[in-house]
Amino acid sequence: MSKRPLVPKGGGLFGDHEPERKTTAAYQANIDGGSRGNPGPAAYGVVVRDAKGEVVARLKKYIGQNTNNVAEYYGLIAALDYAESHGIRALRIESDSELLVKQMRGQYKVKSADLRPLFERARKMVQGLEFFRIDHVYREQNREADALANQALDETSKHGGATQAAEQAKAKPDKIRCFARYKDGVLQLQEPLDMPEGAHVEIMVRLRK
Repeated sequence: MSKRPLVPKGGGLFGDHEPERKTTAAYQANIDGGSRGNPGPAAYGVVVRDAKGEVVARLKKYIGQNTNNVAEYYGLIAALDYAESHGIRALRIESDSELLVKQMRGQYKVKSADLRPLFERARKMVQGLEFFRIDHVYREQNREADALANQALDETSKHGGATQAAEQAKAKPDKIRCFARYKDGVLQLQEPLDMPEGAHVEIMVRLRK
């Protein structure tokens, strides 16, 4: 079966596009991502329905310390990954993130360095589908996906204290203050530094009187 090209409206690669001929009925995925602190503990939730409207999958996952927008993209990628792994060729996404929807439609530019690689990955995955559409919905129409994201956060908070502590340990400040003594052209540290072996550092010198 030859793949029919998608015909976008409004010139956007991921706009409201319809195929010349629908070869399969579209599945629908409602996605949501959340972060408590923004950035803070973050997770996504995804509800996938088949062409008859029956729920076939509920996905949720804690993704560490991230922003709301990053979590939204992780939810989108999870839905696309599910479609790819289950041979789904037509997919409609519903999200309450206006930013994500408009970026995927080509209406907003992706300026964030954190979102750019996620956007590129999602775009590449979309190109493997015969039919794709993404729409913005209000939060009340996206309650199930939102609930899943919050469940993932609650479960991590209750049972994954060690996980959160590990995440916080990883999020050490990237600036460390220490004292050194300059002698014979060499800076000699006056105290040990807790850094991983082979770490690259940038040294800023401030002379003390």
